[in-house]
Amino acid sequence: MTGGREPSIRQRRAADLIAEELSQILRERVQDPRLSGATVTYVQVSRDLRQATVYFASKSADEDKETLRALERSNAFLRRELAARVLMRFVPELQFSVDDSMQRAQRIESLLDQVASAENRTADFPSDE
Repeated sequence: MTGGREPSIRQRRAADLIAEELSQILRERVQDPRLSGATVTYVQVSRDLRQATVYFASKSADEDKETLRALERSNAFLRRELAARVLMRFVPELQFSVDDSMQRAQRIESLLDQVASAENRTADFPSDE
């Protein structure tokens, strides 16, 4: 959303505020059980503050699609709640996206563990030198 440029201070402040308020709304106001495990991980806001991409994580990767559908269905409610809580000229259009950074980190960690265990197995064998 930032077009390859670093977000401005204004964008970062807006993104942080939106992330904080949406997290609170999800905890306190949303009654959809599919959203009980959703966590807002970060928000990216366009330069004009009219669009925001909300990245979220679920309890498990299996729940991601259901959570995404529930968030999209709750979009109007979330924007109304957000409008009541934040002082912004425009409440941005919300788009939701799965934050898969935790799954990628776990995959990398697993690969590193495999490499380490393979190195340990080869270290156990004496070399021919």
